[in-house]
Amino acid sequence: MKASRYKNLISRACLLFTVLMLSGCKFALLDPKGQVGLEIRELIITAVFLMLIVVVPVILMVFYFSHKYRATNSESQKEYAPDWAHSTKIEVVVWAVPVIIIAILAVITWRSSHYLEPSTPLKSEEKTMTIEVVALNWKWLFIYPDQKIATVNEVAFPKDVPVLFKLTSDDVMNSFFIPRLGSQLYAMPAMVTRLHLVANEAGDYRGIAASYSGEGFSHMKFTAIALPSKDSFEKWVDKVKSSDKTINDFNDYRTLAKPSIDAPVAYFSKVPDNLFNEVVMQYPGGMNHSGEDAGEMSHGQMHMHHEANQNEGEMGHHEG
Repeated sequence: MKASRYKNLISRACLLFTVLMLSGCKFALLDPKGQVGLEIRELIITAVFLMLIVVVPVILMVFYFSHKYRATNSESQKEYAPDWAHSTKIEVVVWAVPVIIIAILAVITWRSSHYLEPSTPLKSEEKTMTIEVVALNWKWLFIYPDQKIATVNEVAFPKDVPVLFKLTSDDVMNSFFIPRLGSQLYAMPAMVTRLHLVANEAGDYRGIAASYSGEGFSHMKFTAIALPSKDSFEKWVDKVKSSDKTINDFNDYRTLAKPSIDAPVAYFSKVPDNLFNEVVMQYPGGMNHSGEDAGEMSHGQMHMHHEANQNEGEMGHHEG
């Protein structure tokens, strides 16, 4: 009776697994469209297969031992060894295999952590373009300093052209993430973090706020458009410049920054040259990020600089 129940449970589990695999669900992280995403996928797959070296044999042995040493198996009774306590061979296998796997994973993790550092520029023959990103409640503002335009909830760039995203937040800390292109990175008030990405295929890719900090943040979605060529990007820029909406000063920005759920895509044909810097500097301890100074920090430096900013704010100092 028990055996038939176990078989029933196993068959249901297999059916559920099959349905999930055939359901048509798209795993964005396993279907990357950019160089960084490809590297991350390889890292995920390598780590999973290494861990399965331990997991799969254990699962198989559970079924093997359950069957071999069941109470109704008279053959197993002959192997009964009540005084058995130690086996050097078993101990070596049980400890050596996980230790080796952990050592390999440690080396892979250390190397990939440095290689995939978000602030490290990507190698390319194309010149890197810069897009400034501000996390608002509850939408994303994208500023193009070279084109002097801005958009809400839509960002576009040519494929095969590396993009430097300079990230900050107007209010609470958030996380900028385009799953098909690669790494996510935090956007924080009074700070600037840098994220380098590139799209190797043209297409529309979903972007999200990976940190849900309360009501409204689950609606912080945007579209990242990788355009086929630089010419198509210039046409897109011209479309944005034809908009009658503008951000003339910081007061206009504060109006735009007011909380709004499911904000529609918006184009702004004009923005102040120093808008992004003003957003960063609006809080005590904010750092002027012009050039490559301390205001732009790598992922590993964020915590240290955040503490320094807090101390400076308490002492009443302000870096211009």
